[in-house]
Amino acid sequence: MKETFRRYKPYFKNYKFYYFLVLIGILMTVSATMATAEIMKWIIDDMFVDKNPDMLILVPLGLISIYTIKALGSYIQTIFMQLIGLNIITKVREELLEKIISMDMMFLFKNQSGELISRVTNDITRVQYFVANMLPDLVKNTLTAIGLVAYVIYMNPYLAFYSLVVMPIVIYPLILITKRLKRLSHKSQEKNADVVTRLTEVFNNNEVIKANATEKFEMNRFSKENWQFYKFTMKSVYTNALVSPMMEIIGASGLAAVIYMGGQEVYQERMTQGEFIAFLTAVGLIFDPIRRVSSIYGKIQDSIAATERIFHIFDAKTAINDGSILLQEDIHSISFKNVTLKYDDMTALKEINLEVKSGQNIALVGDSGGGKSSLVNLMLRFYDVNEGELLVNGTNISDLKQDSLRHHISVVSQRVYIFQDSLSANVAYGENEINEERVHEALKLADASSFVESLEEGIYTQMDEAGTNLSGGQRQRIAIARAIYKHASLLIFDEATSALDNKSEKRIQDAISAYTKDKITFTIAHRLSTVEDADIILVFKDGTIVDRGTHQELLNNSTEYQRLSGVMS
Repeated sequence: MKETFRRYKPYFKNYKFYYFLVLIGILMTVSATMATAEIMKWIIDDMFVDKNPDMLILVPLGLISIYTIKALGSYIQTIFMQLIGLNIITKVREELLEKIISMDMMFLFKNQSGELISRVTNDITRVQYFVANMLPDLVKNTLTAIGLVAYVIYMNPYLAFYSLVVMPIVIYPLILITKRLKRLSHKSQEKNADVVTRLTEVFNNNEVIKANATEKFEMNRFSKENWQFYKFTMKSVYTNALVSPMMEIIGASGLAAVIYMGGQEVYQERMTQGEFIAFLTAVGLIFDPIRRVSSIYGKIQDSIAATERIFHIFDAKTAINDGSILLQEDIHSISFKNVTLKYDDMTALKEINLEVKSGQNIALVGDSGGGKSSLVNLMLRFYDVNEGELLVNGTNISDLKQDSLRHHISVVSQRVYIFQDSLSANVAYGENEINEERVHEALKLADASSFVESLEEGIYTQMDEAGTNLSGGQRQRIAIARAIYKHASLLIFDEATSALDNKSEKRIQDAISAYTKDKITFTIAHRLSTVEDADIILVFKDGTIVDRGTHQELLNNSTEYQRLSGVMS
């Protein structure tokens, strides 16, 4: 728990004034609780035994005052702790997402999306109890217990010994319970992440599931994860539920000892009835905050486990460190010098040498896994080279600030991403202010104007999740328009026209050809028609460039390209 406090200390220190108000609320509540025991003495001795008529007024007014102060203190504590807690949790959630999306691609590939979503949603929610409730509850109940213990010792040290001697018995089983709760909380949260992962896969692949009639298969897989999560959660419930009855039994034992020994004190007239009732009330009140503190410690284990999972992400180091040089001018040259790229133990690219200048259209062809996408990933700096150098405008790519580099690159990937927003916002993705003229220009170059104009709301038509209200070809045109709208100096088309017919592809190619005459273009394709007009075609095999040249040169001289041409035509 000490480590958890340390991790949240930078957040806590920004709310000193609010914590002061919370402390006032806690002191009001604690004082009112102690006064509850004291007023019992007035009721018995002064009101019923001495029959003091003034007490008929003072006691009711005292009770009203006590519970008004207690209610007001509780309100102040609750409001300001929730304000602090929700504020901190909102900040942590944003910082956690910022950390995740700033990590390198290898990290994002290795960590399932469902697992990461669970960290940002479920784990953060569990931590909210620690930040918003645990601290004030712990302080309030601890101070209440200490105040009441001091009160009963002040009233009768002899009786206090017998009533409080059972308290140390609580500590050892409580330690065992909290340790078990922490282990179970870790397992429960990990299994919850598996449930979220399974749901994410189902929602992202619903077309595949429907097409293969595998609804029952997926339900069985989900059910397995779901019930394992239930099992671990119930184990936590069983364990945490032991705390309260254990404290009830121990508390009852303490009260029994007080009644037996206190009764003798009253019989022997060493204590008045009112003092005994006040003492008995205070002892009874002591065990309530102690029970609450014990319960809090149980709940804390869940929050600590969630905190450890969250800060495991915060502590992760990205494999891609940002450079310091701002790339302000357009990209006019790219140089690969003996570049080798490895994914763990697998070599994706080996000794790649390539010089590209503005105005060149470079086509990449080859079998799947040959290294085409890996070359593109290096230019986007999703990965760093293991050997050799990759230069952009003569500067090592690792020295450039990543945001400024990617600002000059537009990508149309094999998988088209459509966001739940307007069509125009999808084309102008990333910009707060949309330039309608540029949107229409980009749509025209992407051969998308005709179908967009046919939509009832035109460019302001709202897209469904993943663009399901568009056809595959229409989604691909929107993705191409997005790349054009960016006005980047380096364009990468990765199977960008695979969902289009030959005529549509030809129209887009002609339009883009004029648009990219002063830019660098890389095109990955598996159709011969896509690469025929490229300035240079690079033939990849097993991570190396085995041949390069124009379409006609390769047809005449490259057996590998001849083989690929037969497959691609």
